Amino acid sequence: MRSPSYPVLPARGLAAAVALTLTAGLGTGIATAAPATARTGSAHTVTAGTGTAPDLAAKPFMGWSSWSMQSSKYPGLNPDGDYSYLTEANVLKQADALAKKLKPYGYTYVNIDSGWWRDQDWKPAFDAHARQRADPDRFPHGMKAVADHIHGLGLKAGIYLPVGLEKEAYGDGKVPVDDADGCTTADIVHGDLRTTNGWDSAYKLDFGKPCAQKYIDSQARLLASWGYDFLKLDGVGPGSFKSGENYDNVADVAAWQRAIAATGRPMHLELSWSLDIGHAADWKKHSQGWRVDTDVECYCNTLVSWENSVDDRFTDTPGWTRHAGPGGWNDLDSLDVGNGAMDGLTKAERQTYATLWAVAKSPLYTGDDLTRLDDYGVKLLTNREVIAVDQGDGPPARPVTPSDPQQVWAAKNPDGTTTVALFNLADSPSAVTADFSALGFTGRASVRDLWNHENLGTYRNGITEALPAHGSRLFTVTPHGGAVATTGYEAEAAANTLGGRASVADCAACSGGRKVGDLYTGGTLRFNDIVVDRPGTYLVKVAYISGDARPVNVSAGSGAATRHTFPSTGDWGTVETVSVPVTLKAGRNTLTFDSGPDYAPDIDRVDVPSSPRQ
Repeated sequence: MRSPSYPVLPARGLAAAVALTLTAGLGTGIATAAPATARTGSAHTVTAGTGTAPDLAAKPFMGWSSWSMQSSKYPGLNPDGDYSYLTEANVLKQADALAKKLKPYGYTYVNIDSGWWRDQDWKPAFDAHARQRADPDRFPHGMKAVADHIHGLGLKAGIYLPVGLEKEAYGDGKVPVDDADGCTTADIVHGDLRTTNGWDSAYKLDFGKPCAQKYIDSQARLLASWGYDFLKLDGVGPGSFKSGENYDNVADVAAWQRAIAATGRPMHLELSWSLDIGHAADWKKHSQGWRVDTDVECYCNTLVSWENSVDDRFTDTPGWTRHAGPGGWNDLDSLDVGNGAMDGLTKAERQTYATLWAVAKSPLYTGDDLTRLDDYGVKLLTNREVIAVDQGDGPPARPVTPSDPQQVWAAKNPDGTTTVALFNLADSPSAVTADFSALGFTGRASVRDLWNHENLGTYRNGITEALPAHGSRLFTVTPHGGAVATTGYEAEAAANTLGGRASVADCAACSGGRKVGDLYTGGTLRFNDIVVDRPGTYLVKVAYISGDARPVNVSAGSGAATRHTFPSTGDWGTVETVSVPVTLKAGRNTLTFDSGPDYAPDIDRVDVPSSPRQ
């Protein structure tokens, strides 16, 4: 388990709580903070009780977040101890740099992450109503003044809270809830003080008690009075590596949605981290974004590393793809590609990282030091054609090939073009091919290289590129040919042969209403009557269901089997497709799917093109 965005650190001589002192004139160029008890909202309005607010997330958000630099052990980033980077001065320095360098390209959010209410020994401070209070050393002018400065730059301000009532705020259950007569902290949590969130750092709120919602209302009012436009709610479950009733925070998320709406101030609600896809409908209903994976940071002497978490996204993202769209997006976490050696990646890895984030339509928020972006980082972060892929009207891309070391991801766009990304995830150079038949068309197509802003001309049947280790290319492909003609074969057909525990099962989402499952520990499915006119290698499209990424051995006739991993479809009720190359002879062929010693995907059908690939 990787460290989450809410570190629990050993105290280094816990000091007594420091009363909040508001000072001005310290050279920060911001105004004095308003009192923490302010409850006034802004004049903005939102519609309550309508699920998400699409206007807040019509597109994936773009901006900067403090966590990557806070969490890194890169020399000089945290000179006063772990997580010491988070200060008012550093946040405003990054906000100024964002406004100057990245705002013209659509980056607008400045998001303050965990620790703004904790001192350098990680001791928290709370106001008289159990709400987090800015640490006076980290944020001497308070959180409203910071938001005001960010707004003055034409940007939006984001802030962070963990889910639940932090233990230190409980105060023996006697702390009164703001603007909630008779409610104290004892009235908002379960009587047994059960814990919740990804670190068990908070007591679980009991929404069977009316006071619990009133506490969330009071927190939302405070954030709105400070002028925040974004809230990252962290440690949310199911997910965050926790499961079970104590860690089910769906009610918390719904309460936050109601509370934000009641303030009258639009506020983007982002959920973190590594959330349970089984509750995707809840996250979509109550928020504008949700993390699909663990932290991208490596908690090492760089910001990230390829093998620690960046490469995990290629496995973990596909199952979530269909859940993203206007009003709510899959969040792949920070995009740290702008600082060269501090990022901890090769140039090829930095481009691949940015390519996946763009085609997946993840929010694009960097955690880099914006005051020292290198030239290559600027090119990656400000490429308008790549940004347009992320911000465009089309759906997110997903793999059209198996999740093997060489992968092709694609998405059809409303204008008839197709976004195509080639990835070589191997540790050595390799060629990667996007066959046009796997993209759904034949013949010729015009190809534009988006990273290099170059029209490459017309290609026939496919694109092949030699890529470095962990390298990528990104194209817009405009087809000029027709649709692929195929012959379909159902997995449950009586002519097929099942082996081991393989069996036919009902499947509402499947083309024939049935599928073949139980392909595990030797289970096999053999199609006995695959007929083609000419010998050659065919790109066979396989429709399948798999709640997680699973391998399967694919072979034709007596030929050797090739092992492929099929990406997750997200659950056991959704059908997706990938295309696999299979060598067939003229006439009748067999096509076998063998689980080997593992668990394989369930198979719905295969579609065989009328012609082999050229």
